[in-house]
Formats: sequence, structure tokens, C-alpha cells
Amino acid sequence: MFVAGLAVVRAHNVWEKNWTVLITLAGWFLLLLGLLRMFVASQYQQAIQRTNSITFMVLEGCLFLVALTITFKAYGPDLPPTE
Repeated sequence: MFVAGLAVVRAHNVWEKNWTVLITLAGWFLLLLGLLRMFVASQYQQAIQRTNSITFMVLEGCLFLVALTITFKAYGPDLPPTE
């Protein structure tokens, strides 16, 4: 996760007021989660074990919606910006 996040942040560190910021935020999230899992792995595992399965389903749903948004915007039709 750390390496993937670092690659995304290095290649796409764009902070604009549009949908592309989701890619940058996803890269930073992966980078920080990778660091967390490297340096405090035992505490991370204990926290995961205490978390209830409904919480995981909600988080997975949110990640799925972000992934759908990024995919649709990247491969969908190019619409002119509205001002």
C-alpha cells in the first residue's frame, strides 16, 4: 500500500476543485495506511479485530462509490465545464 500510494502521489499530486482530487486523496490515503501498517502493525491488527463487520461494509461501500466515480469520470464522455 505504501509503494502504491507513493507512486500515485508522485505521479498525480493535483489539488484542483474537480473530481481529479479524488485520485490524489486516494494516493495519500494509501500512503498513510501503508505507513501505519508498517510501523504500528500490532496495534493496527488489534483495532481491526475489535471493529464490527457492519463498519467494514460501510467503508467498502464508500470506497466502491469513490472507485465508481473515478472510473466513470476517467472513461466517461468528456463534457464541457459549466461555469
